[in-house]
Amino acid sequence: MAIVSSHTSDDSAKPKRAKAKPSAPPAAAAALQPLLSLVKGGDVQPEDVQPEAAQAKAPGAEISASPGVLAAEDSLRPQRLQDYIGQSALKEVLNIAIKAAQLRKEPLDHLLLYGPPGLGKTTMALILAQEMGVTCKITTAPALERPRDIAGLLVNLKPGDVLFIDEIHRLPRVTEEILYPAMEDSRLDITIGKGQSARTRSIPLCPFTLVGATTRVGALTAPLRDRFGLIQRLRFYEIEELTPIVLRTADVLKTPIEPAGAVEIARRARGTPRIANRLLRRVRDYVEVKAAGPITATLAAEALELFNVDPCGLDWTDRRLLSVMIENFGGGPVGLDTMAASTGEDPQTIEEVYEPYLLQIGYLQRTPRGRVVTPAARRHLGYEVAPGDDSQMTLL
Repeated sequence: MAIVSSHTSDDSAKPKRAKAKPSAPPAAAAALQPLLSLVKGGDVQPEDVQPEAAQAKAPGAEISASPGVLAAEDSLRPQRLQDYIGQSALKEVLNIAIKAAQLRKEPLDHLLLYGPPGLGKTTMALILAQEMGVTCKITTAPALERPRDIAGLLVNLKPGDVLFIDEIHRLPRVTEEILYPAMEDSRLDITIGKGQSARTRSIPLCPFTLVGATTRVGALTAPLRDRFGLIQRLRFYEIEELTPIVLRTADVLKTPIEPAGAVEIARRARGTPRIANRLLRRVRDYVEVKAAGPITATLAAEALELFNVDPCGLDWTDRRLLSVMIENFGGGPVGLDTMAASTGEDPQTIEEVYEPYLLQIGYLQRTPRGRVVTPAARRHLGYEVAPGDDSQMTLL
């Protein structure tokens, strides 16, 4: 899979000079040549009528589905659906959709992937393009500030291509509305002129597949969400699923590792492949400097303790939040602002970065009166609850 630039030079839109013969633009670009200068609100500025400007400002990396030289990060990604570890229900649904689209010789239906970060949404989009034998163009919603940005990507898509938009819930409203006819009818609607002289033109597009990824599916507008034919959620991984991921990554990085060492890393990865790969790199650094030979369970534990990652995946800040609540407030309930003032952390950081995982593993509870530490968290940190009194604790 080779990574190339999505910016293509087009001499047809450059100012004509004496005895200069411009090259013939593609069909879609030729039809769009006098029209593709969009700004917010759908108006056109005459001095901006340059198709290549729209393409150059459309931030998207084009990734070919053919084999090639991969970047170091992309080399860790599986290339085929059968090599994708975990998410068995999602793989079965997508496998059926891919085979059905190939039988009908049609593009894959538009797909929305949602779930916590680091679970493989971008990897899945690249795999879909690989399975369909097409090109995948990757961009992010915040980069599509103006309508001309998304228009430059759409007009350059070939039949069946995959357009992957990360954090799609952050699309500007004007840009989002351009996607509606593109997704449903494969056309691009643009407005020319202002006021009474304004008129609308429709440019046909090649049928394509839009793959949107988001961590906040509830933040998507209903019109955009309803235009996706497939809406699938990625769940957290179990230790049994993360272990082969760690082993595969170690093989790609040419790092010797024992199965027990992979299990130790997977146990502390918070159910997320991205974190597992990151921890593996840190353990690899530790072993290369402090020891020799393959990564064992003992070496992995020593390295991760050095980096303040305990067997449940808690870091130093996670443990400090829980300890402060136990020692200073009897385990709660404690308000968010009180926790922030006691620990010196920002309230938004506590709520959005640290609390979700503590809630997920059952170490913290949210109540109408505030946050409460659970008995499981007390036992994990070494605190013991006195018999018959949940609020009285002693440190072992």
